[in-house]
Amino acid sequence: MSGISPATQTSANPFDRTRELRSSRWYLILWVGVVYAWGIIQPTSPVRMQGRELLFTALMLAHAAGYWISMSLALRRFRLVLYCLIQTVLVVTISFVTYNPLVIIGLYVALTGATVLLLGRPRPAALAVVGYLVLALSTSWVLIPATGNFILISAFIVPVTLFVVGGAALLLEQANARVRMRALLAELETAHRQLAEYADRVEDLTLTAERQRMARELHDTLAQGLAGLILQLEAASSHQASGRSERAQEIVQQAMARARATLADARRVIDGLREGPAGSADLSEAVREEVARFTTATGIPCALDLALPPVLPDAIHEHALRAVAEGLTNVARHARATQAWVRLSGADDQLEIQVRDNGIGFDLAAAAQAGHYGLLGMRERARLAGGRLEIICGPEAGTTLQLYLPLAIADHAGRTESM
Repeated sequence: MSGISPATQTSANPFDRTRELRSSRWYLILWVGVVYAWGIIQPTSPVRMQGRELLFTALMLAHAAGYWISMSLALRRFRLVLYCLIQTVLVVTISFVTYNPLVIIGLYVALTGATVLLLGRPRPAALAVVGYLVLALSTSWVLIPATGNFILISAFIVPVTLFVVGGAALLLEQANARVRMRALLAELETAHRQLAEYADRVEDLTLTAERQRMARELHDTLAQGLAGLILQLEAASSHQASGRSERAQEIVQQAMARARATLADARRVIDGLREGPAGSADLSEAVREEVARFTTATGIPCALDLALPPVLPDAIHEHALRAVAEGLTNVARHARATQAWVRLSGADDQLEIQVRDNGIGFDLAAAAQAGHYGLLGMRERARLAGGRLEIICGPEAGTTLQLYLPLAIADHAGRTESM
């Protein structure tokens, strides 16, 4: 059957297709009414001549009711087959009641078009069309034995049936297209809702990441700087109380320099938040200055071992310097150490940063529960940089902080911060 293409197939459920085809029930019932008029109005009609008006009317009403029901409800496969059989039996019965060629042609053509709409698939619809054509011609041959009349009816019923089938196929394609459009609109609405939810989640994650980054920056600049200033001022106060005014004055001058450096770091962080990261200075020199400030402020000797590769990514500088500063701050504030060691070495495509002391150590689990933001910031830096942080400590056993950063840190950190 050339009138039905595979495009008429649809994955929509029968309820959706039937809903789109409901308007066609009025045309089918109107057509049944026209056929009924053909069969009963003419004075020479066999129905009127043999007094079968009541039977004919009842059969036609049942046939019309079948169209109304079929186009109002979505029939499953078994019920659809049963419906087609019942309607076929009604058409055959009406044909033998009326003996009217126009009624026979009209009923079979309408039943063929309705079946195409209900089946909705090319192969079953083609089989049904062929079956109805054979049945219509067979009924005509039995009821109209005259050869000339049979040939005339056959020449009329075949093209009319194909024409009706083509129209039904077009109507079915339009119904399926509307069903697919509704399904696509529902999918688009679902996708839009999911995208809105994902956007909210991304916004929440972005705000959380930004808050964490700002917390790290504030801790690594203001908190560390103020902690260093407090240590230096306490040392100056101690020297002043002991009568060593010159040494106290020297430490005060260093504290002032540290305050200026802290202010510069805070401004750099603000500029970075506004405009993005700027270029970094020499890491070796920055680490030496940090160690010198620590030794001057605390009086704790610190051995420095630098074995840096000749070229380092810019992103390495900030992470490494903040790790050294945080480690030395923890030594000064908590360790009660008499010696500290700082070592930076590059090998196997990674930078190893180690800050060690011989102090009293601490309980790592208790420190995590107490919310030490310096260690938390170091862990976040290690995660963002794609590296790892190891803390080796114990009561009266000193503490060792070891941070391993990949030398290809720049691209990884930039992608992570932007997530």
